[in-house]
Amino acid sequence: MEFVRGLRQLWRHPMFRRLFAVRVAAQAADAVLQVALASYVLFSPERQPDAAAIAGVLALTLLPFSVLGPFVSVVLDRVSRRQVLLITEIIRAVLGISLAALVAGGIAGGSEKVLFYGGVLLAMSFNRFLLAALSASLPHTITPEEYLVANSVVPTIGPAAVIIGGGAATGLRLLLSNRVPTSTADAVLFALATCGFMISAALSLRIGRRLLGPDGGEPTRTSDVVRGLVAALRHLRERREAGLGLIMIGLHRVPYGVVTVATILVYRNYFHTVGEVDAAIGELGILALVTGTGFVLAAAVTPIVRHRIGARAWMISCFVASAFLQTFPGATYTRAGILISAFLCGVLAQAIKINVDTFVQAHVDDEFKGRVFVLYDMIFNVALVGAAAISALILPINGRSVLVLVIISACYLLTGLAFAVLGRGLAWDQGAESLTAVEVGGPPQPDEAQRDRAQRGSGPDAK
Repeated sequence: MEFVRGLRQLWRHPMFRRLFAVRVAAQAADAVLQVALASYVLFSPERQPDAAAIAGVLALTLLPFSVLGPFVSVVLDRVSRRQVLLITEIIRAVLGISLAALVAGGIAGGSEKVLFYGGVLLAMSFNRFLLAALSASLPHTITPEEYLVANSVVPTIGPAAVIIGGGAATGLRLLLSNRVPTSTADAVLFALATCGFMISAALSLRIGRRLLGPDGGEPTRTSDVVRGLVAALRHLRERREAGLGLIMIGLHRVPYGVVTVATILVYRNYFHTVGEVDAAIGELGILALVTGTGFVLAAAVTPIVRHRIGARAWMISCFVASAFLQTFPGATYTRAGILISAFLCGVLAQAIKINVDTFVQAHVDDEFKGRVFVLYDMIFNVALVGAAAISALILPINGRSVLVLVIISACYLLTGLAFAVLGRGLAWDQGAESLTAVEVGGPPQPDEAQRDRAQRGSGPDAK
């Protein structure tokens, strides 16, 4: 009910509805792309992937943006964010259809592999850039008092879109597996992702060109890159709630990433033989659905719990509960135990992210939000790749290791303790005011800045 109430409150804003549609289409298409990539690289009947193979794929697709992120982040604070959404999706559509053509024709030579992985690299990097642009744009579609509500509702969109897109792609892949060659089935998925990117690009045109910010209109210069990054880091140092929140999400992502890699290996190599590709894909699809459902539930639970016990206590509780869930039922290594653990850890992981999103939205000035959210995504990427690299060193090929889960539990407990100590005395609940407003008197009205933006959007420059 809280989620529905929050969505109804935000749905009053036309720009929120339009940005909502762009996000759904973009993230559903990205889920299809990821299923296509996993199907081609990790679920070939001829291959038995290990943690090193997964780490290689993640490093290839995520690290380049982590290196280039600071140099493109300034763009989000200088160039129309609506244009960023539009152009990014057009580029990804071109890359998607190119990947479909490569896979359909068969990738045999070294040059074709370079083209394939290069295309994947660019498509995934642009996805992170797109998500940063969406996050930086969100405050221009709502009022400041609605940040927590938005950061509880909006993270649900991603998992829901992933469930829709990933579920459709997985089902289509299984449907085609016995009817057409594997390369053709994978190519169809890449082509389906392309359609999603084009839909997202078309939907972005419904938003006025200037309505998503940035508020300033200065042109981008080469010197802005380093200066802008230093300024954003200095701003985070001054806004301790946002800076500490980003550190915590990075520390959380490492053990969570190790568990993710281990779980993929368990389903691929422990529960199934090398040749049981369809069965492994199907069960991993169920696992993804269960985890995504946990993400969705987190959006409904977090506003309620945070309002009652506060953000700091809720964050600490999430870390402590995650520690216990890794050892039981996670360490039982049964299908039921892993599904239960994945669901509950999904709730807790998404709750942590919702809180950190709110910290950034509430404590970072708009002129820095683009750079800060790119840094946010960089932390996600580096932590995940680091987790995969650690997994390659410590995990067996079947992913099963009780000792590793015990170590991960200890990491969660230490991270929760660090947050409890370092977070004392800070304004963690800023940005949650709209919860009270919803309960006692209806949603707050748009502020004057929003009305001004709406008026500007009704003129000749709206598109």
